[in-house]
Formats: sequence, C-alpha cells, structure tokens
Amino acid sequence: MKILLNRTQVAEGVARMADEINAFYNNKPLTIIGVLTGSVVLMADLIRVLNMPLRVGVVQARSYRGESTVRSELVIASESLPDLKDRDVLVVDDIFDTGHTMARLLKEMQKLGPKSLRSAVLLHKRGRQETQENPDHAAFEIPDQFVVGYGLDYNDFYRNLPYIAALEADEIAAGRST
Repeated sequence: MKILLNRTQVAEGVARMADEINAFYNNKPLTIIGVLTGSVVLMADLIRVLNMPLRVGVVQARSYRGESTVRSELVIASESLPDLKDRDVLVVDDIFDTGHTMARLLKEMQKLGPKSLRSAVLLHKRGRQETQENPDHAAFEIPDQFVVGYGLDYNDFYRNLPYIAALEADEIAAGRST
C-alpha cells in the first residue's frame, strides 16, 4: 500500500479542521454525531481539541460491506442518537466520497429539529461526488483512490493504521493483506 498522508500530516489536518470548527462555533455548545464505525478515530482526536462544551453521540450508517469497494444501499441505525432538537449539530464522518451517505444522514437528522446542522470529514475524495452537498469542513482532499487507515477499512481491517494509505489493486484482489 502507498501512504498518502503520514501520521504527522493527519494530526496537522485534524488540528487545522478543529481550529476552523472552533472559530465557526465560537464556544457555543455543540453536539457532535460520529458516523460509525469509520469516524471513531477522527472523532476521538477531534473532540480533544475542540474548545466548546460538547455532547457526543453516534449513528451507524454504512454503504460498503465486507470486501466490497462498490457502494450498496445505505443502511442507517439512528436509535443511539441523542436529542438534537434546537441544538447546533456537527456530523463527523471519515470520508466524503459520492456524498450519498452524508446527504441522507443530514436529511434524516434535519427531521429531528436541530438549530443548525453541519458536516465535517477527514477526507474529501475528488472526482466521485454525485450529490449537490459538500462537507462544511474537510481536513484533506484526496485523489480517487481506495484508502484505508485512521478509521477507514477494507473488509474490517486497517482501521488502526495511524496514517492514510491507498490500497493497490493486487491488495484489494487478495482480500486481506497483512
């Protein structure tokens, strides 16, 4: 696999995005909703450098399963969401690829009556977007490659890597590399 963003670059990008979010919300209370499972690493690092009072919740949404590198029907499990009514809400996800996951999540969460609803992602993939929406905050733009690490997986592996790497075609074909 080819490393696209090393550990230091990832940390710097998260810090830049946190500065942007801190400036936007200006110490107003914020509810952070992490999209499971990919955002767990980002969310953990991000909430440690945000200055405002925080509430944290999670939602499960997935459109890639197992060894697939092709999006399938989006499944959302939102029963663990905290109350969002009249609150400033920031949805945090690992990657903005086609935009379908984030667009659908925002649409569903809007029904819960938040005062404001914005999005933040670690990676914004160029050339794959199929929706009008864009993330409000993105740490990095990356090329159209299948990436793993820092929460992103392939067949439930690689989430623990402290960097972002592109899987090579032979690694994807092999299913799981060590």
